[in-house]
Amino acid sequence: MSETIFTKIIRREIPASIIFEDDLCVAFRDIAPQAPVHLLVVPKEPVADLASAGRSRESLLGHLLQVSAKVAEQEGIGRGFRVVINNGADAGQTVFHLHLHVLGGRAMDWPPG
Repeated sequence: MSETIFTKIIRREIPASIIFEDDLCVAFRDIAPQAPVHLLVVPKEPVADLASAGRSRESLLGHLLQVSAKVAEQEGIGRGFRVVINNGADAGQTVFHLHLHVLGGRAMDWPPG
């Protein structure tokens, strides 16, 4: 996998508004928010997208979802938030390092796309 902006944020080469970090992931505010609260949860391990994560990363994927709920609660949107994973360019993925969008702070429409 090629280096991305997220790997640079993880290494602290690019500043970010980090709100959570542990040994597996980092969470920070999106610089182009699509909702009043828009957070990104990014694994430190370089995984290009959800489809390539594979069975060996099932526990990492579960951890990312748990962290998404934790940061949503921490940021005051625990009662209603959306978690989005874009997989591939056709789905709108622009950074090819797996990341979860945590969106909240307003009512969410359905369908989203």
